[in-house]
Amino acid sequence: MIKLRGVSKSFRDQGAAVPVLTGVDLDVAAGELVAIVGPSGSGKSTLLYVAGALDRDFEGEAEVAGTRLAGLSPSALARLRNRAVGFVFQAFNLLDGLTALENVMLPGVLRRDGEPLPALRARAGEALARVGLAERADARPARLSGGERQRVALARALLARPAVLLADEPTGNLDTQTGEAIIALFRELAASGISVLVVTHEERVSSAASRVLHLEHGRLR
Repeated sequence: MIKLRGVSKSFRDQGAAVPVLTGVDLDVAAGELVAIVGPSGSGKSTLLYVAGALDRDFEGEAEVAGTRLAGLSPSALARLRNRAVGFVFQAFNLLDGLTALENVMLPGVLRRDGEPLPALRARAGEALARVGLAERADARPARLSGGERQRVALARALLARPAVLLADEPTGNLDTQTGEAIIALFRELAASGISVLVVTHEERVSSAASRVLHLEHGRLR
């Protein structure tokens, strides 16, 4: 479901190229829970953006959910992300003016595929219940804790029933009990056939993964 070959990327710093990823090869099959660990600044988040069709400025080849990314238009990439890829970002990326339920519904509203609004609302409620937040559906982000906002972001990612789930430090803001529940959910999702790729510093996440890869100096090992 994720296939990267020879992926390299650099950033510009005062006119000089600073390599972040160097010839990265990665395969994540359906039903795998793969953890990527590495020091801060090693390129873990950058790798997620490439694998999730968010970053087009790289060298090499990338294929996500059976679709080669090379040559796709911005609108085609957006459709691929909306239908096949779920994201859980460190920054949550929730809209302050919407309730938790409305934030979860948003990708479905943007998809414009004709799903009736009541059905979409019901699915969003189910996604919130799955992450233990059914009772917080009407709360806006400002009234949610960091851990609750993280779980809303996860529920939003699950709304589209994605083939690929990408998570950037998904348990960093969660207490031990909630974190364990989310890790168990990741394992359940992988068992259902979803490809789960997680960037993490936490041993409790990596210990639950089917594979753990280390990213150092721009290379996976």
